[in-house]
Amino acid sequence: MPLAVDTFVMSAFQSNCYVVRVERGAPEAAVVDPGDDPTELRLDLARMGAKPGGILVTHTDVDHIAGVAALADGTGAEVWAPDKEVEALRKGMTRGNFPVGAHDPAHVVNGGDEITVAGITFDVIDVPGHSEGHVAFHHDGELFAGDLLFAGSIGRYDLPGGDWETLLASVRALIERFPPETVVYPGHGAKTTLGRELQTNPFLAELRA
Repeated sequence: MPLAVDTFVMSAFQSNCYVVRVERGAPEAAVVDPGDDPTELRLDLARMGAKPGGILVTHTDVDHIAGVAALADGTGAEVWAPDKEVEALRKGMTRGNFPVGAHDPAHVVNGGDEITVAGITFDVIDVPGHSEGHVAFHHDGELFAGDLLFAGSIGRYDLPGGDWETLLASVRALIERFPPETVVYPGHGAKTTLGRELQTNPFLAELRA
């Protein structure tokens, strides 16, 4: 059964925060990448009759973690953050020197880990390229991919810790591992599928060759 996924577009960066539940009406949700003041998000969760069962962080850029500390401290929800980028969250200073609320997460994750949050089991996948320690979270054909891959585009790779060849290798690994109908929930913009991006994304022409 597909997950119940609600999308909240946050901050001037228009980043996607996902509220993920095993089904509509489930009392707990996994919150992926809360990138701004979570006050409205908490109100929406209350209207859903759900509370945060945990917070998942794909990478520690400001537009994906600006609301993590406030949401975690305000609700008691534990945080799962990528091991190679966790110091940005702990220090409260992200790539590009953007200040955010500091938070020491209860859990750090690496590719190959399996975690259960809000009753949902996710596989953690290393997908560096946009940033050095970027991870994605996968559950049964649904992939929360952060800023690796977008509908018709890809994440930036010109910032410290980014690299084009590494990003392309991460996308290639996903395409080889998962079927084309795998749904991609990106950090910005509309959802897509791995197959659609392989066929049409202009940045992936090398993978089609």
